[in-house]
Amino acid sequence: MQYSKQDLKGQLAEAGLQGTDTILIHSSMKAIGEVEGGAEGVLDVWMEYFSRGLLLLPTHTWAQMGEAHPVYDPDGEESCVGLLTNLFRKRPGVRRSLHPTHSVAAFGREAASYVAGEENCNTPCTPGGCYDRLRQAEGKILLVGVGHERNTFIHSVEEVLNVPNRLTAQPVTFWVVMPDGSRKQVYMRRHYNAMQPHISEDFVKLEQAYYDTGVAKKVRFGAADSILCDAKGVFEVTRHVLAPDPECLVTKAVIPPERWKELI
Repeated sequence: MQYSKQDLKGQLAEAGLQGTDTILIHSSMKAIGEVEGGAEGVLDVWMEYFSRGLLLLPTHTWAQMGEAHPVYDPDGEESCVGLLTNLFRKRPGVRRSLHPTHSVAAFGREAASYVAGEENCNTPCTPGGCYDRLRQAEGKILLVGVGHERNTFIHSVEEVLNVPNRLTAQPVTFWVVMPDGSRKQVYMRRHYNAMQPHISEDFVKLEQAYYDTGVAKKVRFGAADSILCDAKGVFEVTRHVLAPDPECLVTKAVIPPERWKELI
């Protein structure tokens, strides 16, 4: 079936979203299915529905940025995390952060101030940066057709908690093209773990903890099975689970439910 824009807005309302929310959306256009207006129609829905709030999409560039490609130009650098993110970053009124590997694009309430200063970060999800600020902003995270392996916010939780063995020992040197055309030198450590080359793949081990404690719930957007999360709640549950064994997401095959039963 084809979903109309009104259908999609109705699904957002059914999920409990008010339109005034601060919300970060990770998405798979393929999972959403056939939509009136295609990918542009999906963006129309999100930008219209959250016009009184703050809409955030990741526009990461970690896949291509590195020693061989050290210059980050926010106006021209393609996002490596999907079609919708690339279309969104080019839309009028959207502001993209100056983080060389984990930029975020924002639209709506105080968008410019929310993404300001990311050129001063020195890790992918620096404490106090765009991802960490979601919890102070009472933000939501909507995973559309993807799971927690795409939930970049959990990286920020690990950084705040100073979980060991998550970052490279040495930084990479980048150059960020500033709004006035000048270039700012930035030193950025990268995600790295010797046991797990894709750290976020282990974030799915926390899925049931989030459901059981009520900080995440299953919703639908188009044809996509989706997850709506409360950022502050995800932070608190993750902190509780990791407290006795900070590296358990990588070192343990399963996280037992006993680890979060006190929070239910």
